[in-house]
Amino acid sequence: MTPLPPELDRAWALHPQVSVRPEPFGALLYHFGTRQLSFLKDVRLLTVVRTLESAATARAACAAAGVAEQDLPRYGRALAALARSSMVVERTPIP
Repeated sequence: MTPLPPELDRAWALHPQVSVRPEPFGALLYHFGTRQLSFLKDVRLLTVVRTLESAATARAACAAAGVAEQDLPRYGRALAALARSSMVVERTPIP
């Protein structure tokens, strides 16, 4: 079994300089600071990203969005990519 990315057990939020534009395929994320554009090609991933700030961890945001346990590694990798591009930033966990 593939280990789950550690990003799932951290608290994240959308970077304050990121704008989200929903699209039929998912969404476009634009970072006004870096001028970088990212595509979310999954509507459920958009739900996860929008839920990050109010969830205790990314794992909790995935659960709230209805992500199945077997899909968590894929969502963890997507979150890691968003973190590398500064679209999401780590934040203080909600107790």
